[in-house]
Amino acid sequence: MKASYYTNYGGIEQLSIRDIPEPTPTATQIKIRVHCATVNRTDCGFLTGKPFIARFFSGLRRPRFQVLGNEFAGEVVAIGNDVKRFKLGDRVFGYEGTHFGAHAEYMVMDENGGVGKIPDNIAFDQAAAACEGGHYALIDIQKAKVDKGSVVLVNGATGAIGSAAVQIMKHLGAEVVAVCGTDHLSTLKTLGADEVIDYRTSDFTQIDKQFDFIFDAVGKSTFAKCKRILKPKGIYVSTELGPYNQNPFLALVSKFSTGKKLLFPIPIINTGHVDFIANMLAIGTFKPLIDRTYQLEQTNEAFTYVLTGEKIGNVLLKIR
Repeated sequence: MKASYYTNYGGIEQLSIRDIPEPTPTATQIKIRVHCATVNRTDCGFLTGKPFIARFFSGLRRPRFQVLGNEFAGEVVAIGNDVKRFKLGDRVFGYEGTHFGAHAEYMVMDENGGVGKIPDNIAFDQAAAACEGGHYALIDIQKAKVDKGSVVLVNGATGAIGSAAVQIMKHLGAEVVAVCGTDHLSTLKTLGADEVIDYRTSDFTQIDKQFDFIFDAVGKSTFAKCKRILKPKGIYVSTELGPYNQNPFLALVSKFSTGKKLLFPIPIINTGHVDFIANMLAIGTFKPLIDRTYQLEQTNEAFTYVLTGEKIGNVLLKIR
C-alpha cells in the first residue's frame, strides 16, 4: 500500500511516499480502507518532535510509528475474530492519537478505540474532519461543565478545535463569543457565534463582559490576562502549555482554589466522544470547517501549509 512515511524528526523533507506492507488486524481490531484523512497541528508536532514533550509519546530519539495521520474516514474491509461493533462494509471515522497511521491506504483500529460509524447523510470528507478538533474541544467543554445558559468565549475560533468548540457549545445551549481575524467574522456567525470579536482591532481581555468559561483554542492568551473577564468561579482552558510550560503547573495549583480556575485536561478520546460527534453531524449542528484539500501524493504540501499556522479549520488529505 502507499503511505506517507518518515523515520526521523524534522521538517517536510523527512516525509516521502512509499510502498509498505498492509497492516493486519488483531482479534479486536478492524482494518480500514482510508478514503480521507487530515493534516493537523498534532501531526505537525509529531513530525517535528516539538514541543519536546511530544517525544515522550512518540519516541525520544526517533518516531516509533512511521506513518502519521490521526484523523480518518473510510470503510471496514477486514475484522478480527472477536470484533462485535463493526461488520465488513461499515463506513467509519475516528481519531487514532497513539499509533497514528491514517496517511496511508489502509490502517487498523481497535474496535473499542476512538472509532464509530459515519451517519448515513455524511460524506467521508466531512466525517474525516470531525474528530481531532471535535474531541479536543469536547473534552475541555465537558470538564468545564458548559451547559445551557453558560456564557463562554472561544479564542482562535476559526481553527479546527476552535470552530468545533463554537458549534458544540451552541449545541449545548451556551451563549458564545468568538474571537478571530478580520477576514473570518462572517464565517463565525454562520457557525452560530452570538458575538464575534476581531482580534486585529480589539483586545478581548479588555472587554466589558465576564464569562463562565474562556477556551483558548490557539494558546495565544494566558490565565493571568484572562482573569479579569472570568466570573468569580469561571474556568480558563488553553490547548497549549503556555509561557514557560506554566499551564499544567497552574492547573495543579488552582485545583485547590474555590474561585477562578485553570484546567488542563488530558485529551483521551473514547467511543462516547465519537458517538457524541456522530450525533451532532447527523442532526446538522456540527459542520467541520474545511480549508483546503490535497491528495496523498501532496502530503508534503499539506504539511507545509499547516506549519504556516494560517490554516482555517481543517486541511483534508484525500487517500482514495
